[in-house]
Amino acid sequence: MTDKRTILRAANLCKTYSTSSEQYHAIRNLDIDIYEGDFTVIMGNSGSGKSTLLYLLSGLDSVTAGEVLYRDRRIDAYGEKDMATFRARKIGFVYQGINLVPDLTFLENIALPGYIAGSKKSDVKSRAGELMERMGIESLRNRLPAQASGGQQQRAAIARALINSPEIVFADEPTGSLNYDQGVAILDILTEMNRRGQSIVMVTHDMKAACRADRLIYIRDGKVHGVLEFGKYGLAREDLQSREAAIFAYVAGKE
Repeated sequence: MTDKRTILRAANLCKTYSTSSEQYHAIRNLDIDIYEGDFTVIMGNSGSGKSTLLYLLSGLDSVTAGEVLYRDRRIDAYGEKDMATFRARKIGFVYQGINLVPDLTFLENIALPGYIAGSKKSDVKSRAGELMERMGIESLRNRLPAQASGGQQQRAAIARALINSPEIVFADEPTGSLNYDQGVAILDILTEMNRRGQSIVMVTHDMKAACRADRLIYIRDGKVHGVLEFGKYGLAREDLQSREAAIFAYVAGKE
């Protein structure tokens, strides 16, 4: 049992991709709870369905069967307009490929979702500036993405995901295309965001990245194959080495 409040829930969730000759079951009758204020990591081997699950939970992909509930409201049944509104107001998404618009400056990229959501332009621009300062990229506000490093671009992508003050931030392998130092810097930012109360759901294959989580959900063949709660083992957030050893032993026992 947990006294944490569930912010997002998947119940009997299924995702099937069909071709002319076969069906591929990416997610199979999966149940999962995401807790408010938690840093949740989803791990699993390549092809396990972890990124598919992230897209289903965030409303970026449609479910084949089952339910996705945000604060007990079914979002999988939303129409296109309501889903777009939900995504704009309640979630932020950080992509592995960063996906900044190449012809827009850093400031314009970060502000764009705020403009799309219909917020007052002056307020959006002000918040974008605050987020750039928080991410340490204020000096790059007028640069194009190609004029900055991968780590700087990913910081801008995180700021973009935060522009509408989302309740949940989803991150799909956010350090996957970065070098070690850049990756650590991004993980430090995500960890600090979580300490301030931000709910985060991150897909990763990297055990060092997974060490930052409150909870690790291990996916195998489209199903939850186990859950590792760091708090139950008394492992402090700062003790990354012990956490990594615990993850290694846990995952080894699942494969």
